[in-house]
Amino acid sequence: MPDAIEVTSLTKTFGPTVAVDHVSFSVKEGEIFGFLGPNGAGKTTTTRMLTGVIPPDSGTAMVLGHDIQREPVLAKQGFGVVPETSNAYTDLTAWQNLMLMGELYGIPRARATERASELLGTLGLLPRKDQKVQAYSKGMKQRLILAMALLHEPGLLFLDEPTSGLDVQSNQMILSLLRDLNRAGTTIFLTTHNMEEANRLCHRVGIIRSGKIVAVDAPEKLKVAIDRVHRIEVSFDREVPPGALAELPGVTSTNRTGDKWQITAEHPDAVIRSLVTFSQQHSATIITLNTIAPSLDDAFLRLTQEEKP
Repeated sequence: MPDAIEVTSLTKTFGPTVAVDHVSFSVKEGEIFGFLGPNGAGKTTTTRMLTGVIPPDSGTAMVLGHDIQREPVLAKQGFGVVPETSNAYTDLTAWQNLMLMGELYGIPRARATERASELLGTLGLLPRKDQKVQAYSKGMKQRLILAMALLHEPGLLFLDEPTSGLDVQSNQMILSLLRDLNRAGTTIFLTTHNMEEANRLCHRVGIIRSGKIVAVDAPEKLKVAIDRVHRIEVSFDREVPPGALAELPGVTSTNRTGDKWQITAEHPDAVIRSLVTFSQQHSATIITLNTIAPSLDDAFLRLTQEEKP
């Protein structure tokens, strides 16, 4: 599958500060790619270079097969951008904003009208389409700028914290639409601080720290990569001999909390098999059995933690 975005050694400095330091990564066509990092790590600067807002000092960014610096118009025709802060004209109505976007993208009026009605209906804004945007709530404004970004049916969508500070209804509506868009083939580049959101939505995530990419992989693989030791939690319907679990093959350590045993192991599958055999040998029925892997939060914190000098 071809790459929707291909970044090679992208660099940007502001005075003595290196905001983005020779960053390279790619985003596959048809995937949801999460771009994560702490404040000041270079996320926004990278995204602004990818969308042609600011030029890089060096390096290249190919977006939908076009160099964003050499062919900005061709690249921008194929993608939409949803900034964190609404860029809709507040003295215009939602409908007027969408018609203006249609004119900017050269969309025939009939198609723009049809598309605007579809999007406003999907995003729950159709009854308020003739109301000026200045009277909209933050959630309504965010849904409107998403509609504006999607009017020309782009194959690639850039989103910067699209659900930050939104009410539950707007949050769920936007996430549901993003899933639907992706299933229909839209590539999504998502910048977010919400680890749970990234974990549920993204096929892969890239983590940036101090202007450098420190990891790019699927969320589940990142979780495993940062900690090879897994935790297993198990409880039985009766007491088991003290120290017996610690003697099982592959068990690193054991600790009892209430009626549950916490077991650490490098190879959870082998230990789980041993626990089943152990329960049969001791006539102790397993009541609960859970593997507790590191979370994406754990991976993010570990990977973005600055190395000590």
